[in-house]
Amino acid sequence: MDILAIGEPLMEFSEMIGSEKNSYLPGYGGDTSNFAIAAARQGASVGYLTKVGKDTFGDQFLQLWKEEGVDTTFVRQDANASTGIYFITHTPEGHQFAYYRKGSAASLLKPEEITEEAILQCKLLHVSGISQAISESSCDAIFKAIEIARANNILISYDANLRLKLWPLARAKAVIHATAPLADVFLPSLEDVQQLTGLEDPNEIVDYYLGLGVKLVVLKLGKNGVMVADSIERHLVHGFSVDTVDATGAGDTFDGAFITKYLSGTTAVEAAKYANAAAALSTTGFGAVSPIPDKEEVMAFLMHETK
Repeated sequence: MDILAIGEPLMEFSEMIGSEKNSYLPGYGGDTSNFAIAAARQGASVGYLTKVGKDTFGDQFLQLWKEEGVDTTFVRQDANASTGIYFITHTPEGHQFAYYRKGSAASLLKPEEITEEAILQCKLLHVSGISQAISESSCDAIFKAIEIARANNILISYDANLRLKLWPLARAKAVIHATAPLADVFLPSLEDVQQLTGLEDPNEIVDYYLGLGVKLVVLKLGKNGVMVADSIERHLVHGFSVDTVDATGAGDTFDGAFITKYLSGTTAVEAAKYANAAAALSTTGFGAVSPIPDKEEVMAFLMHETK
């Protein structure tokens, strides 16, 4: 396969705007699962390594990944743990999240469950800070996967995805800053790394991570686009204006689209332009997965925007 993602899937329940109070639309989420689906919709061959509950939600995720063409060879169902869930509530200040994931099957992933057989299947391994935050064993499992990948010259992409409800800033900073230099592509959001570094300016933040030894920084700037930088050059790649209704999962969509194009041999700048379009389109519908565009939709959008 082109890509193997490791992480935690979460069932999503999103408040339906304009409906009766406490009416929620079920869907699917979890940053690395969203990433895997986004990459698959762009044409990549993708696999997922995780644990889900031996429950209805676990069964639904397995069916979803099958429908999306995501390989589930390395997905295990745990009869003694449940699949995590979260709720999205829309407020005047933006969407708010409530998570119910403590002790989830994915959080029980252990280093010994990461095998060379799994990692050697792919050209690129994708991991996330969330997977490191949900438990110590899961954090150790991510480092084990990275160790195997590096030993076998397999590329690594990494999104910090800082969630301070899951771990304190000091631990998050230590773990994320130990992981980022091990990755070939680091894909943080501006808000995350502002908290992690104490810096505000995107150029200073990029300098900071290049100074840590990060090879390629792809800094997501929200509506202002993306800054792509390595030790030689940097570029600001502008975003696209769309009628946004829900930004849930937009960063994950960006990651999946960027990595797919980057693996195909496209330059980082062109991959960022493509991924900006995919992420923008993903905000025009509700939920994390349903609005993720496929390759044809992204190409049509780009053709229209460049006329």
